[in-house]
Amino acid sequence: MDCIFCKIVKGDIPCHKIGENDDFLCFLDINPISKGHALIVPKRHFKDVMEFPKELDEGYFAFAQDMAAKIVQAVAADGFNLGMNNGEAAGQVVMHQHTHIIPRFDGDGLAAWPPQEVSQDELLALKEKILKA
Repeated sequence: MDCIFCKIVKGDIPCHKIGENDDFLCFLDINPISKGHALIVPKRHFKDVMEFPKELDEGYFAFAQDMAAKIVQAVAADGFNLGMNNGEAAGQVVMHQHTHIIPRFDGDGLAAWPPQEVSQDELLALKEKILKA
């Protein structure tokens, strides 16, 4: 397998590791959006969140909470984004499930996603489609 994150987990490619347990690894992003931007990856390869086993959910988010708290404290951030891109259309570049911890600072200029206008009828139709899926 030619997965860069699998190579990082195995130690074949160096990283700036800031946290680790039996199942997950956290390291600083080499192309950070902000100071302290880090990635959390499962040590086993899963393409995206749809392949990620539910039995790892609790441990994954507990690890993410711990790492986010440490990062926020270390860089004196005012908040953080916890984000995961799933699929190329969503911006996933490395096809190994991973989560970004992006420290945020008051006035950092990073914008939120722009909202789209949608009618109540469109919301109702969408709700019905989702409930039937």
